[in-house]
Amino acid sequence: MKPIIIIAAVPLEIDLLERVLEHSGRVNTGGYEYIEGKVGALQVVVCAGGVGKVNAAAAAAVMIDRYQPQLVINTGCAGAYIGSGLVVGNLVVASEDVLADDGVVVEDGWKDLRFMNLPSVEQGGQSCYNKLPLSRHASEKAMQLADNYGVFLRRCRFATVSTCSGTRHYGAVLSQRWNALVESMEGAAVAQVCLRCGVDCLEIRGISNMVEERDLKKWDIAQAVESAQRFVLKYLEEMDRPDTALITKATPEL
Repeated sequence: MKPIIIIAAVPLEIDLLERVLEHSGRVNTGGYEYIEGKVGALQVVVCAGGVGKVNAAAAAAVMIDRYQPQLVINTGCAGAYIGSGLVVGNLVVASEDVLADDGVVVEDGWKDLRFMNLPSVEQGGQSCYNKLPLSRHASEKAMQLADNYGVFLRRCRFATVSTCSGTRHYGAVLSQRWNALVESMEGAAVAQVCLRCGVDCLEIRGISNMVEERDLKKWDIAQAVESAQRFVLKYLEEMDRPDTALITKATPEL
């Protein structure tokens, strides 16, 4: 069976997963350190690839080339836009991820990659510009898992930025431009590499902060990344049970 790859930005976002993997060992290759282990019979490879789109894309490309996975899971924390209906501690899964600030500024304002006629991915005769799809099947399984365990999980469009929104106003601009509810710095880059390589991609994040005037005292990164990792672990445990078409209702510690 092909392995599952989990990519996050920083070690805190994979710390819990690393500790629960069975038979885990460390591998250094391609400039990255990976943790190899198992969840039941399922082979899992975990990597903290670094912050931002360049690091995320490079880590995804190296790991996909090495392991030829059946699924890549991108996890970590995200900021929620004001008006999204989300609060700190909520979990979100991506339906699409957007390269939210890739484009050009001209006399009448910012324009996207379609305006520039520069696709980010051309695959199977179709062109993707700023909006990048993720695996619908994988996100539906995540929604089913959350429903059966009574865990709040919102499926929505994500925005991936190089410049984080440090004010409510700038966050509102991006949210309205793309109809996105949350933002991070890596998701669309991982999705783009997976799309190019023909690998399913699932993105699960915990909300660490609201996108408003930047005040780290209001943030809870630890809670966000722990919740996301616990949910990813539960997702992996269900993947290790291929005989169960539906998930039995229970009350786990998520």
